[in-house]
Amino acid sequence: MKIRRRNFKKQSEAENFWPSFTDMISTIALVLFFLMLLAYIQNIISGKNLEFAERQVLDTQQRLEQANAEISQAEDNLRLIEDRLEEVKAEVEEGEIALQLSEEQIEEQREVIAESNRELGELRTRLESVAVLRLDVLERVKNSIEAELGSTTADGDPLVSIAENGNIVINEGLVFDYNSATVKADGAELLDQLASAFERVLDDRSTRNNIDAISIQGHTDDTGSPEYNRDLSTRRATSVVNHMMNANQNLERKYADYFAASGYSEFRPIATNRTAAGRAQNRRIEISIILKDDQVQDIIETYLEESMDVFD
Repeated sequence: MKIRRRNFKKQSEAENFWPSFTDMISTIALVLFFLMLLAYIQNIISGKNLEFAERQVLDTQQRLEQANAEISQAEDNLRLIEDRLEEVKAEVEEGEIALQLSEEQIEEQREVIAESNRELGELRTRLESVAVLRLDVLERVKNSIEAELGSTTADGDPLVSIAENGNIVINEGLVFDYNSATVKADGAELLDQLASAFERVLDDRSTRNNIDAISIQGHTDDTGSPEYNRDLSTRRATSVVNHMMNANQNLERKYADYFAASGYSEFRPIATNRTAAGRAQNRRIEISIILKDDQVQDIIETYLEESMDVFD
């Protein structure tokens, strides 16, 4: 009984070995198949990933090249900006120098202008003194007449007055009748005093040296033709000069060359010719003191010479 049991056991073990080996081989083959399948799938996935990566790398390289190109362009632009900045700095420095020079020139011009204004003020003062001299002569003549005859007529009209232009004005009605060039008796006394006053004024050498001429001017209203009024105004002015010279022989002997007569007809009215009162004012004798042009010219030339010296 024991021997039989032993033999049965050995046979069973031999029979079970081959199925187990087959199963193991199948299992290994199946595992290898799955491994190969996984490797294949992995290769496919890896290939796609590699292709995608290569595309990314290529795209990255293109972007990098583009970025490098942009950087290079930016560097070029930066160099241009730096160059322009240097130019601007140079221009600013030149501008600062020019500005400094301009400020210095402006200051010099200010000094020149200030000096010119000072000299111009002196010129104005000197010219004003000449004008004052002219007015002073007329005032002295006027005061001399008024000291002898008074300042007004019996009707209250002024004997003589100083017009806005600085001339002595004598109302023609005091000296002449209407439309006449003959001196009236009442006007003769006025002209006599006028002749004496001018003699006293011209006896002053300093005053006389500044006078070029004493102009006796006749004026009319616009009644009648201009030709007739021109003749009438001239005859009246001449009558005034002739009367003064006849009344004062010393005046004619010493200073006749200073006096001149002229007629202005109706063309220099001082009032309207539409009214009787206005026309009466326009009929007048004016006496103007003409100062020597060379005196005024000397003042101006001296000023110009001094002004040019500033610019030299």
